[in-house]
Amino acid sequence: MIDPDPVPHPIDHLPTRGRPDAVAIEDRAGTLTYAELEARVGAAAAWLMAQRLRPGDRVASWLPKTRLACVLPLAAPRAGLIHVPINPLLKRAQVAHILADSGAAMLVSQPARLATLAAGDVPKACRIVPEDDVATGGEAMPPSGADPDSLAAILYTSGSTGRPKGVMLSHANLWLGAISVAHYLKLTPNDRVLGVLPLSFDYGQNQLFSSWAAGGRVVPLDYLLPRDVMKAVERFAITTLAGVPPLWVQLLEIDWTENTASNLKRMTNSGGALTRSLVRGLRTRFPRADLYAMYGLTEAFRSTFLDPALIDAHPDAMGRAIPFAEVMAVAADGTQAKPGEAGELVHAGPLVAQGYWNDPERTAQRFRPAPAFSREGGTAVWSGDTVIEGVDGLFHFVGRDDEMIKSAGNRISPTEIEEAVLRGGEVAEAAAFGVADDRLGQAIVIVARAAGDAEVAERNLRARLRRDLPSFMQPTRYEWRDSLPRNANGKLDRAALRGALAP
Repeated sequence: MIDPDPVPHPIDHLPTRGRPDAVAIEDRAGTLTYAELEARVGAAAAWLMAQRLRPGDRVASWLPKTRLACVLPLAAPRAGLIHVPINPLLKRAQVAHILADSGAAMLVSQPARLATLAAGDVPKACRIVPEDDVATGGEAMPPSGADPDSLAAILYTSGSTGRPKGVMLSHANLWLGAISVAHYLKLTPNDRVLGVLPLSFDYGQNQLFSSWAAGGRVVPLDYLLPRDVMKAVERFAITTLAGVPPLWVQLLEIDWTENTASNLKRMTNSGGALTRSLVRGLRTRFPRADLYAMYGLTEAFRSTFLDPALIDAHPDAMGRAIPFAEVMAVAADGTQAKPGEAGELVHAGPLVAQGYWNDPERTAQRFRPAPAFSREGGTAVWSGDTVIEGVDGLFHFVGRDDEMIKSAGNRISPTEIEEAVLRGGEVAEAAAFGVADDRLGQAIVIVARAAGDAEVAERNLRARLRRDLPSFMQPTRYEWRDSLPRNANGKLDRAALRGALAP
């Protein structure tokens, strides 16, 4: 087990922690040792430096889980740049927004993806670089001496209103997140971690960092079917698998051999709460695996985890604070909520991000001074989520104060969905909601008034959104109304609309 390291370092030092001849990455192309990973990170950083980018410039990557996609999160910060990973599932409108909002100076992608972009999607000041043009061999730049508080990455996540916002993460945020997770998951150099989550997702990117902090092996995987995950567990002798609830549902629906299921000794969940039935199913199917329930938010990376020894007795608990995090339930009057009393989850400590990129207004709303009773003090993330801390110190999730839709492990802005629905003119008014769904956690439902015939509108709308939105943002159901209710301010009455939704 890795020892906790309270001293943050520049994040690009991670490859130097593994034994040089140990395997850092394994995929269908073979293996990369830690020495080879370090050489690739250094070479890619040197190539970036040679491109005459300025310190602090943003380098975006829109890639599947290639080796370069695994290298860039370390190479860009080593070169004094800021990495902006873009989810490979996003379509051109979302990519264009991220490039423009971040002010990216470079986009690294693949020709097939770049061909889907239209004129104006890439800002004029942003240079497009095909993935194969980035050198990962040759002269290497040594690990950086960057200030751990300097910016290393911007991860885009949806807000409760408007388009995705960029969360600013420092070297220290990423380093301490890696050390924290490696410690409480008890990762070792013998562990093999299957990386199925997008590297643009803080949970997915941390699988690289925490595994390398422990000297373990990462197997990046882009999969089409849940059976592909099972085959990878068998082929690569995977010990550790991270996922979100919809993936667990899919994995429980396929047949696992006892030998393959017994490979797993650790399963971790975030991006949505585990249900009691899922806990029972996973514990039965994978009896040798420790099951870690976790709660996190990109603005502070991760807040709590539940000791696997407690999950059978407390399957609906979020657990306690992870290393380097102070987590509190804060009452409406700003005092610490009493045991059993509901309060807002507030996270303080060195994992708290630096705010939202180029968005001081939303930063001021979410990143505020820690409550007076806080041990850590300083700036805290006020999550907007309501929790209860029990007398046993375990936190339990109560509800979400904002209107974010959490579907298939993704936080989705209803406003972004509504903008996409309204863009084509098929509907006159629309509101998007998340409704409970056994497989997705929440399914996206649209309540709308058609501009013409509702049947024709729905057919055309579904066809257009399949082109414009990624799969996880597709509405599953439309409810058509002749008129939509309004409140006293003339706005759509969302409470009334939600109350009238069919179950």
